[in-house]
Amino acid sequence: MTDRRTDPRPLLEVRGVSKTFPGVRALDDVRLTVRAGEVNALCGENGAGKSTLISILSGVATPDAGEVLVDGRPLVHTPTGAIEAGIATIYQKRQFVPALTVAENVMLGNWPTSGGFVSRRRMRKKALEALREIAPHLDLDRLGRELSPAEAQELDIARALSRDSKILILDEPTTALSPPEVNRLLELVRKLRASGMGIVFVSHWLEEVLEIADRVTVLRDGRYVGEEPVEGLDAQTIIRMMVGREVKDVPIPERVIGETVLEVRHLSRLGSFNDVSFDVRAGEIVSLAGIAGAGRTEVVQAVFGADPYDDGTVAVDGVTLRPGDVVGAVRAGIGLVPEERHLQGLVEQLSVRENMTLAALREVAPGGWLRMAREAAIDKRYTKELAIKATASSVRISTLSGGNQQKVLIARWLARRPRVLILDEPTKGVDVGAKAEIHSLIARLAEAGVAIVLVTSELPEVLLLSDRVLVMRQGRIVAEVPKDRLTQEAVMAPATGEAPSMEQEAFA
Repeated sequence: MTDRRTDPRPLLEVRGVSKTFPGVRALDDVRLTVRAGEVNALCGENGAGKSTLISILSGVATPDAGEVLVDGRPLVHTPTGAIEAGIATIYQKRQFVPALTVAENVMLGNWPTSGGFVSRRRMRKKALEALREIAPHLDLDRLGRELSPAEAQELDIARALSRDSKILILDEPTTALSPPEVNRLLELVRKLRASGMGIVFVSHWLEEVLEIADRVTVLRDGRYVGEEPVEGLDAQTIIRMMVGREVKDVPIPERVIGETVLEVRHLSRLGSFNDVSFDVRAGEIVSLAGIAGAGRTEVVQAVFGADPYDDGTVAVDGVTLRPGDVVGAVRAGIGLVPEERHLQGLVEQLSVRENMTLAALREVAPGGWLRMAREAAIDKRYTKELAIKATASSVRISTLSGGNQQKVLIARWLARRPRVLILDEPTKGVDVGAKAEIHSLIARLAEAGVAIVLVTSELPEVLLLSDRVLVMRQGRIVAEVPKDRLTQEAVMAPATGEAPSMEQEAFA
């Protein structure tokens, strides 16, 4: 890595950049400066303009006004121009080819040639040099499809180093990582900063921002709010800059817990989970906690009927459901908001209204004929109740912020009046304002008598919302923690195997 810290000039300057899309002013007179050997955290709510700014810096979009300077020279606003200027962007969605090897992926688009043919010897040598800095443990011959999210991210960063990039943009880099992987990434960021690289760190996790950043730049509604050194900042100060007000944790009201609604008994699937049993009662919020790979998502997907299981039963209101029967689960009153909303939840080519009513087709299209008045009524009701922000319900769901997309998915199931609602990482990739709104919504649903199954990797979310916590490790429930004994240690110790597990409660 080349050390550029002795150069007093900013590596990157964004001066008065504005960008308008049809009907939307995405950026308005935005500024940003990144110097060698520092991390500038770019913060803002979903819809604040962060993604648009990243697109401009990456050469994908061209600003309507203003300028971007790299080492004092204007940026050519093409992807190739950004790469040649030394800008590398690591997106949330990993940029690799699953069928290619690690070496091929590291040198993707930059394969060395000899006599018009790719030189595999030089390719492997250059890939090895880049990986030595970032991930020496990665085998050059492993296929991309075999990599974990953390390893794929390391591959992306190694590719940036192989091109001698001097500015690294990390867009929500820790969203798919476990706590140990997050720590490893932050240590890597510190190493890159120490080498003189300038880093733009985009994250909703303010704890990470405060830990890794030197300065924080905040956008709100497409406008520049301010830039502050991280010394002296706290999470609430950044939140006030982001949303213009103080955001506090929603109080979870006391409520009557009703009869058992969902019964899961001895659920097992070879290689995924084993002998999982639990109940959820009306108005109760039961969280499945654990580190990545514990089997939580696999269990709730099986409960919903989306994935098969080898043994055990799932029952709603005493009626046993058939394994692998999503239609039966939905008719019984189960709804699932999946972890990967873009892959498993949203139909991005459809409108907000169409996505919202997908699970209620019998109501809005009886006999196969769409009743637009019924569809509009559902859309109007839940857009208001959930405070969904969209320019119009007819726009594509892909134009909404992450938090509003998530609320549309929740509204989809509310339109069916569910008995059981499974929420798998419901605040993943959403900003602090939307997160507080989703927390409030979960509390209101429980108060209305819906049985809630919550899967979340956020310990503060577990502690805030849960009536009971079921801790999973290696595909099993290893502990049950009631609300009155709920602490971070009580959840993390059994999740990581650092303390003896509690015996699972016997079920009749």
